[in-house]
Amino acid sequence: MLPLLITAWLVLEIWLLVLVGSWLGGFVVLLLLIAGGVIGGSLIKRAGLKALSAAIEQSKNPQSQQPETGTSLTVLAGLLLIIPGFLSDLVALTLLFPPTRALWRAAGRRVADKAMRSTSTAGTDAFADAMRLQEQLRIHRPDGKVIQGQVVDPETGPQGPDTGYRPPIDG
Repeated sequence: MLPLLITAWLVLEIWLLVLVGSWLGGFVVLLLLIAGGVIGGSLIKRAGLKALSAAIEQSKNPQSQQPETGTSLTVLAGLLLIIPGFLSDLVALTLLFPPTRALWRAAGRRVADKAMRSTSTAGTDAFADAMRLQEQLRIHRPDGKVIQGQVVDPETGPQGPDTGYRPPIDG
């Protein structure tokens, strides 16, 4: 499903670029794409400096509680602005404005909570299935037949002319 969504996103981005290019001209579209890249880079830089200063302040005063800064959403918005296309720029703008940022944050929390619940209930079953599969692969030959046998330690195992084992000669 993900490759189909990415392909649809790319087709829509190209279609919007062609459509806006026919309205405004190719040079204006190129300038808009360059401006989006520059603004996106400056957003990422600003978010990084903000996170660094918050980390320094937290290390100086561990008792102080820093408010949530939304740095990750700002970085995501910067990345979306750097990606060429107007649809990604529109999504980036919704990540930057406080009312829509709150909606994105709430949606992200719901998705993360759902993922954590499904992982906690299905994770043990998937692990058990993987262990059973590994055990089955270990004891079966490629043609599907079970290999019967046992491991014998040469020091404590049977000795004699028919075993092919000769104890070391001390002397």
